[in-house]
Formats: sequence, structure tokens, C-alpha cells
Amino acid sequence: MSEVGETETAILKALQELDKPSGCGDIGKQAGINWRIVMGKLRGLKKDGLVESPIKGKYVVTERGKGLIE
Repeated sequence: MSEVGETETAILKALQELDKPSGCGDIGKQAGINWRIVMGKLRGLKKDGLVESPIKGKYVVTERGKGLIE
């Protein structure tokens, strides 16, 4: 598993706060991070099983991801 840094943690928290499948723009606004950075980080988070994409281009935090931020 990749290391989860400050940016990744902010993305996971933003997804949990949004509480619905969300795109990079909405996640970025919630987390205060540029959407391009969010897009790049989501690839690694998805690969590590911390987020999933139930709808193309929209993401939610998984139970595993929630476990890292609680």
C-alpha cells in the first residue's frame, strides 16, 4: 500500500463529508486542493482500496479508507 500523506487524508475526509459519489472538482473544493492534484491522488487511493468509483468519474471513500481517518 502506498503511503497516505496529508493530501490523501484531506481527500478521504472531504469524500466522507460530501457523503455521496463526487467528482474531482467537488472533492477539491471541499478539501481546498486543486482538482488536478485530486485526480492524480485518486488513482493511488483507488489502487489501494481506499476509494471506489461506483459511477464513472465519481468517487466514494471505502470502509478501509474511513478506518484511516477515524
